[in-house]
Amino acid sequence: MTQTRTSHEAVVIGRLGVDIYPMQDGVGLEDVSTFGKYLGGSAANVAVAGARYGHDVALVSRVGDDPFGRYLLRELGELDVSSRFVTVDPTYKTPVTFCEIFPPDDFPLYFYREPKAPDLNITEHDLDLGVIRSAGLLWCTVTGLSEEPSRATHLTALAARGRIAHTVLDLDYRPMFWSSPEEATKQVGAALEYATVAVGNREECQIAVGETDPGRAADALLERGVQLAIVKQGPRGVLAKTRDETVEVPPHLVTVVNGLGAGDAFGGAVTHGLLEGWSLERTLRFANVAGAIVASRRECSTAMPTAPEVESIIGTGH
Repeated sequence: MTQTRTSHEAVVIGRLGVDIYPMQDGVGLEDVSTFGKYLGGSAANVAVAGARYGHDVALVSRVGDDPFGRYLLRELGELDVSSRFVTVDPTYKTPVTFCEIFPPDDFPLYFYREPKAPDLNITEHDLDLGVIRSAGLLWCTVTGLSEEPSRATHLTALAARGRIAHTVLDLDYRPMFWSSPEEATKQVGAALEYATVAVGNREECQIAVGETDPGRAADALLERGVQLAIVKQGPRGVLAKTRDETVEVPPHLVTVVNGLGAGDAFGGAVTHGLLEGWSLERTLRFANVAGAIVASRRECSTAMPTAPEVESIIGTGH
């Protein structure tokens, strides 16, 4: 495994690809005439959001040996995310994802990741366990557990932390990446043994712990050993629990343009709050507003707000 003395505040492991978003709303892809190209992938978006708040963030992933891969490596640099652990895969092409935009709540996604995406081909040789242990935060997603060798690589990274704060598992369940919900539940259960923080929506909590009720889901996650359980409730806001505290924060309402990046913006903001040592309530309020800002914009990665943008809305309510 690579050994280096360089450290990072946060390390994010997982999906990286190119988002191709239509410039026309309310029509299917067959009728779209122009598109925008953006860096995408849930893990990469969280890394970008964390970097936007001034944190030193490194991404562990892979791209293909192709023009889209070169674009992503360049874009990570432009967005202040370290790509030193993003390698070029000799076999698989850089994945692309198309979406359709039907505001306010319908955003179909079309993943082109066959026969396999490079980010699922990361191995333990792509890890620097010294950097992972010393980072203030490690962020992993459930999608990375869906195939080998990525699954074993994620578990190695999680285990290397020894369940120190803040070891985050984003429950990010996407059924098209799994052979069955039962297999996803099995693999999520293994990863939860190492996590100190779990973040997911109600449907993802059902896969993880068999509960959709936010309170019961949070309790079930705490019973699995995590120290902080965050359950996103959509229009009802977000609920979070530790063993000593329960906080529920309402959503920040906006006119939705594209809701796809809101969860990643929320995750990046949670990363910021955890690294800054904020109270749970302050972290959740900040994260809700950050997610709302991105939902009001077309793209995801380049739409991530700065801290002053979020604080301004929190301060004024607008």
